[in-house]
Amino acid sequence: MTKFVGSRSMQVQDRAKNISFPVLMMYPTQVPSSPVAFGPYSIDVSPEAPIDGDSLPVVIISHGGGGSHLLYRSLAAYLAKEGYLVAMPEHPGNNRNNNALDGTIENVENRPRHIQLVIDAVCADAQFKDRVQSTNAAIIGHSLGGYTALAVAGGKPCAGLGQMVEVTPDDRVKSLVLMAPATNWYVLNDSLKDVRTPILLLSAEHDPITPRWQAQLVLDLIPNRAQVTFKVIENAGHFSFLTPFPPAMMRPGFAPAIDPDGFDRQRFHVQLNEEILTFLNKTLRDS
Repeated sequence: MTKFVGSRSMQVQDRAKNISFPVLMMYPTQVPSSPVAFGPYSIDVSPEAPIDGDSLPVVIISHGGGGSHLLYRSLAAYLAKEGYLVAMPEHPGNNRNNNALDGTIENVENRPRHIQLVIDAVCADAQFKDRVQSTNAAIIGHSLGGYTALAVAGGKPCAGLGQMVEVTPDDRVKSLVLMAPATNWYVLNDSLKDVRTPILLLSAEHDPITPRWQAQLVLDLIPNRAQVTFKVIENAGHFSFLTPFPPAMMRPGFAPAIDPDGFDRQRFHVQLNEEILTFLNKTLRDS
């Protein structure tokens, strides 16, 4: 039977900071979907529809610094239709509407904890708790989201001059997808020695923001190189991993919508979605 994409917005509480932050959930449903506006974007979903399926793996998408959770909407909808529960948090203080924590230690401490709080919330939610695999989650992280994913999976970040960032690993995370990851917090030789999950590591050929050496840190410091599937995306830029923007937003000077000359973002995302699905199926469902 054909599956559609259900959606639901929820607020997750961070009691340590006395704040809450929004999370957009996408999941399989049997209720036919239709285009729904989310800010400037349109997503084909069925809001508040009942979830379909059991024992669904959980996927958290962590956006880049100063970005938006909606920038990965096509990937999220694709995975939801394929039987995953996908949660997209908007990182508080480090998003397009409020970037007050950019460049602070507080931000790089908050981000991994907020991913864990999202997993907690999903596994405690009345609609989802009996339909998901509570100990079988993946994190997809782009740019600073890649830093975040590694921290949750056991990475030990350092802010410089030996100042360790306080993070707590979460053994519910069994798989990572890192897209143009920001890894400059992991420069000590033992920074990634406790990261044991399979990793799909994707680097953009033309990326001045998180250049190739940052992906190389993962390859050099992960204890078992065989756990990493590494690929350089030819002619891609840092923002090529974002869902293609609507035509109205394709304007000169808007860097997130611009790719290197000759790069076809629409075509790439068809391949990207399929590659990530294959990797998640292998690491979350076939293991």
